[in-house]
Amino acid sequence: MGRNVAQQLIEAHLVGGDMVAGQEVALRVDQTLTQDATGTLVMLELEALGLDRARTEVSVQYVDHNLLQADERNAEDHLFLRSAARRFGLWFSKPGNGVSHPTHMQRFGKPGKTMLGSDSHTCAAGSLGMLAIGVGGLEVALAIAGQPVHIRMPQIWGVRLTGELAPWCSAKDVILEMLRRHGVTGGLNRIIEYHGPGLEQLSAMDRHVIANMGAELGATTTVFPADDAVRAFLRGEDREDDFTEVVADCDADYDVTDGIDLSTLEPLIARPTSPGNVVPVREVEGTEVSQVVLGSSANPGLRDYAIVAAILAGRQTADAVSFDVNPSSREIFSDLTRMGATFDLIAAGARIHQAGCMGCIGIGQAPAAGRNSLRTFPRNFPGRSGTTGDAVWLCSPETAAASALTGVITDPRALAAQLGLDYPTLALPERASVNTAMLEAPLPQEEASAEELVKGPNIASLPDFPELPARIEAPVLLKVGDDVSTDEISPAGARALPYRSNIPKLAEFTFTPIDPDYPRRAAELAHTSGHVVIGGHNYGQGSSREHAAITPRYLGLHAVIAKSFARIHWQNLANFGILALEFTTASDYDRIDAGDTVLIDGIRAALNSGGDLTVTNTSKDQQYPLCHRLSPRQIEMVLAGGHIPLLTRGHNPQNVSTPRHPHAGG
Repeated sequence: MGRNVAQQLIEAHLVGGDMVAGQEVALRVDQTLTQDATGTLVMLELEALGLDRARTEVSVQYVDHNLLQADERNAEDHLFLRSAARRFGLWFSKPGNGVSHPTHMQRFGKPGKTMLGSDSHTCAAGSLGMLAIGVGGLEVALAIAGQPVHIRMPQIWGVRLTGELAPWCSAKDVILEMLRRHGVTGGLNRIIEYHGPGLEQLSAMDRHVIANMGAELGATTTVFPADDAVRAFLRGEDREDDFTEVVADCDADYDVTDGIDLSTLEPLIARPTSPGNVVPVREVEGTEVSQVVLGSSANPGLRDYAIVAAILAGRQTADAVSFDVNPSSREIFSDLTRMGATFDLIAAGARIHQAGCMGCIGIGQAPAAGRNSLRTFPRNFPGRSGTTGDAVWLCSPETAAASALTGVITDPRALAAQLGLDYPTLALPERASVNTAMLEAPLPQEEASAEELVKGPNIASLPDFPELPARIEAPVLLKVGDDVSTDEISPAGARALPYRSNIPKLAEFTFTPIDPDYPRRAAELAHTSGHVVIGGHNYGQGSSREHAAITPRYLGLHAVIAKSFARIHWQNLANFGILALEFTTASDYDRIDAGDTVLIDGIRAALNSGGDLTVTNTSKDQQYPLCHRLSPRQIEMVLAGGHIPLLTRGHNPQNVSTPRHPHAGG
């Protein structure tokens, strides 16, 4: 039996384990991506690990998330990140260059390569035929230091695309259809691989849209073949020499199969407050709109902006609508301007912002409470926009443009009758406005070794965490429901995110969207019993930010007992010494209440022997069996108090600066 694309990529980078679904495998990492919201911790982790120089082929530090400089804190973080990139031998992309994912795709992405990113949407690079996985920052730091990444071998989910998209539909409707069918957990422990004749219509940037939001399905990553569409993209970026064909064998098979006839799709929209809450636009037409935002890594291509400009050309957006445009990269902004499309957007009433993530992470562009905001973004979790009580909808550029014109949610197909507007035909440039000078290359090693890290007063060293106790007897400080996101555990936004490199201060925001008093109550127990959190299904979905594990750990969190966990957060908990346990019987969740005291005894013996555990609810004199999915490697790090203590306290004799295998890159 032949290999599909995902299997080829994994097999070519396999350095440990067997390619059997569910078993842990180790993969060589060629490239890494970090951004400012998570990269500050990665750089502090590299310092803690004593790294001399990056061991990957390419590692890039982007500044794209928190671009507002309301005070000195963000500017200080940007200086620190640049100094760290210079010290450790990374490329540096300064503020304003663009969102990391499309910028990396334009300048560094290569078919056939692996990449780790401390951002959950790193999977977008699968559009180029890469195996790109979003993980916690510590795993990226270890990859930069030459170590392989460990993942559980996923199932490969083949999705066959046929037909052609109808006018007024685009790539965003494809991924929204996947979310409509399968929800936010449909891709858990799977790699999604798109194939079939329908791919011929989708450009590399169209594929980026689909691959990017595979994260919203909970997938490990998404891959596309590296075919003629990828070659054409790289040619337009003056990088055709970087093209390598990666296509599935003719007799390739898949563990799970699905199919979409593109011609049957209609405009779709995700209602508040989940990317999985998808309905046809026609079902919610007429709903008033207060804000429309175009941009983000989920709709980053030149086409996505140009189609909106063409729809709006010569027209004016509705008076009651704030129409915001965030260019996704400096290059795309240049191309849009060169086409004259920027003028059309401005004339139509657009507010043009700098190239970056901005409102997608709650940095600026916060909507009015209770007013509908339509966004071409990947996520609409409660409060992620920066507004408590927000109402964020996720849609395609076409639906965004139609709704900005009318002031109500509008199926873009209706514009033909309302305005006599046919679906625009675009003439996009074959060559991009390539700008390599905007990126700062790594220093030679001699100069890099002399570089000092620039640490402002808001940059604190990582906390030193103790080993996991053999016995936990602690109160349940918080009980939460299903699909709690990392935005709710460690909120982003303009208030909290400037403290991303100051764990003691950031800890003051932990769980505050759910329980504003959690930080105070947790801090009171941190040096005595500590505490436990109870969760529902898909605990920790969303962003890869490891702050959502570190700050509760700093406040004394010993264990999370949940019905199930999201992949990245589950790994982050292990990385920082928090025990992630699952109810063997899901209904036992209903028998524990906040305020109960629970006892988990014999932890070390049970984990080391490979056995499961039991939690005793001493408040109710009940016992519940628990299971875990930790590998022996993860058990060792959890017992040590986390991966860094495991390495720095002599538990692991290996020097992380020395690659474990002969192909770590240089």
